[in-house]
Amino acid sequence: MITALGLSTWGTSYVVGSTVNGFSPEQINELSRARVNSFDRGATFNQSFLADKSSDHLALGAKLLPILFLAGDRTRSDFQEIALLYAETYLVANGLTTLTKSAVRRPRPFVFNEDVPLDDKLGRGARYSFFSGHTSKTAAMSFFTAKVYADFHPDSEWRPFIWAAAAAVPAVTGYMRVKSGKHYPTDVMVGYAVGALSGILVPHLHKRNKRSGKFENLHLSLGAGMANMELVF
Repeated sequence: MITALGLSTWGTSYVVGSTVNGFSPEQINELSRARVNSFDRGATFNQSFLADKSSDHLALGAKLLPILFLAGDRTRSDFQEIALLYAETYLVANGLTTLTKSAVRRPRPFVFNEDVPLDDKLGRGARYSFFSGHTSKTAAMSFFTAKVYADFHPDSEWRPFIWAAAAAVPAVTGYMRVKSGKHYPTDVMVGYAVGALSGILVPHLHKRNKRSGKFENLHLSLGAGMANMELVF
């Protein structure tokens, strides 16, 4: 069911996204910063190449976080199941993000910035501000990692620090997206919430037996040229 949700939203987003066109120069000239709500308006003055690239690196790093589970004996033995949960989490967060972007088509803040070259404002991506994909996917992977770690190590003294790091990474990513002029504060706030909920709820819905440490409703079987995953609710 969760995988189907992720795949359906991801697939639908591409269908909806195919109807999105970039801005024309005339449309750009008609846009007014005054129409942006006062809470978000400050982002329309932002532009930072360094912040943009920094957010890219943070997002990439977050995607690689689950690899750390290979370092632990308990998590390494269940890494196939963890990898499947990771894929589900990413599908859900990415699907919800891309579908919403394609449907809402909110102009990015830099479109209103007079210092940004016109050519940068004409692409279709200039309409994909709401909500922040960097923030949502970074939050999903960070909170997923913290949730799985906490489930496997319920008595670990490191849990508060793991959760704090999980909360901080997407927050910094979101800040960088606003500073770069790519997103408004409300974009990253919603992206943070969607990503965090995806990262926590997906592994939570797959119960682990506290005695065996196994996922009770996630069964993976591998064979020659095939793989089967069964979810039981």
